[in-house]
Amino acid sequence: MAAAAAPRVEIQWWEGCPSWERAIAILTEEMAAAGLDPGELIVTEVVDEEQAERLRFPGSPTILVDGRDVQDNEGQPTGLTCRVYRLRDGRASPLPDRADIAAALRAAPKGEL
Repeated sequence: MAAAAAPRVEIQWWEGCPSWERAIAILTEEMAAAGLDPGELIVTEVVDEEQAERLRFPGSPTILVDGRDVQDNEGQPTGLTCRVYRLRDGRASPLPDRADIAAALRAAPKGEL
């Protein structure tokens, strides 16, 4: 049986957001913990509103695993803004919950996203 292909992991960020560098650090740590190569991380800077609209960018940072957001962003507007995540304990945060990132990374190679 062939091994599952590694998922495509991408972080989209905007320079006006102070959380993007920490998000990259957390994401690469979680990738390594999941047995994925952090060097394969795709880092996309969103530079203008046109690109944000085209990407349906709900704010910085946004983490995608095989094209799917690690946290539901349904109903969020798109644009150059800082994103607000909801942690599993209900608090608001500028970063996604590590558990959401880990779950997305674990599920992707198995096609469970």
